[in-house]
Amino acid sequence: MLQKGPLHARIIERFDDMPQQLQQAARHILEHPQEVALVSMRELARNAGVQPSTMTRLAKFLGCSGYEEFRGQHADVIRVSAEGFAAQALRRDEGGANGGGLAQRILQSLSAQIARLCEPDTLSRLGTMADRLNKARRVYVLGSRSCHSVAWHFYYVMTLLGEKTIHLDGPAGTSGDALIRASAEDVLLAISISPYALHTLELAEAARDKGVGIVAITDSEVSPLATIAEHVVLCSTESQTFFHTLTPALAVSEVLCGLLATHDRAAALEELKRTDRHLSAMNTYATSIPRRKI
Repeated sequence: MLQKGPLHARIIERFDDMPQQLQQAARHILEHPQEVALVSMRELARNAGVQPSTMTRLAKFLGCSGYEEFRGQHADVIRVSAEGFAAQALRRDEGGANGGGLAQRILQSLSAQIARLCEPDTLSRLGTMADRLNKARRVYVLGSRSCHSVAWHFYYVMTLLGEKTIHLDGPAGTSGDALIRASAEDVLLAISISPYALHTLELAEAARDKGVGIVAITDSEVSPLATIAEHVVLCSTESQTFFHTLTPALAVSEVLCGLLATHDRAAALEELKRTDRHLSAMNTYATSIPRRKI
């Protein structure tokens, strides 16, 4: 299980009061508490994308006399993460810059991130979130920019099971119009990762103002969605390449779909039969593919 740093709760409590640079450093430490004890302050700052002096300012902001006291409090957080030292070493190996080496590192990293979703706390959160979605009259789903694919996939799968899911993705700037009749009987599933799309945050806040319950798939306990959501499932977005990975977020959405389908198996089966009949009548999929002779 991913161990939390000793100042974890204090960082979250004071996060909104921090200047932007301190927030950037704090976010990195929340996600990588072991680095405080394992690497130098200069390397930690580089990994967080801030100046070394920012780490000292963060330590004092959190009530420590200086960075060394801050680092000392993290001594017990040294641990082997779910991906293990071997994968960490592989990731840092500059000699594996060829295509095969990069592919291996990407796939090993994804495997570790999926494995971390099996931690008891995450499994409990998934079950709780699925229960909340199941009890809702309607389920709105929202994801902008890169997270649009996760939202769309959730919506697509849930349409196979019935009509209660609505995707906030209208043309010509009408995506928020579907909330006109939203109420406290409904729930919004919002997906967003850093950098957080303003459109998602604004629609989520508008839904909350109408009494809609908010549940979120996001990447940090200090994500803007985490502050307004009833239930949150956190997923890693770290990648071996220049773009964030969405594989863990997509896995979370698929698990939620599976859990929702099991709440009423009989009803789910009937809806799937109805879908099959419709798709068959529309001749949607090829039933046979002729082979070309060479």
